[in-house]
Amino acid sequence: MPAAEARIATPNASKYLQQLCKHWSHKFAVSFTPEHGTIPFADGRVCTLDASADTLTLRLDAPSGEALTRGEAVVIDHLKRFAFRENLDGVAWTPLQEA
Repeated sequence: MPAAEARIATPNASKYLQQLCKHWSHKFAVSFTPEHGTIPFADGRVCTLDASADTLTLRLDAPSGEALTRGEAVVIDHLKRFAFRENLDGVAWTPLQEA
């Protein structure tokens, strides 16, 4: 299963994790705490979020490369909306090796 990770340096990691999870909780069976969240999208994609004091780490798993690419764009687009006071234009996804 294709997967990718993005690490975002921000002092608002927990805030953004919770905003993303709450945003999608009306549509998906989201679970989260201030430090960890999981968003199981309906098409087989799963986004896992982890927040530390200064970093938000996103991991996206998807059933295909196409679904992964689409999911990366959707998650980052939503994050940028919530983090509009920060410049997140340099956020990049790093492909992870399949096990």
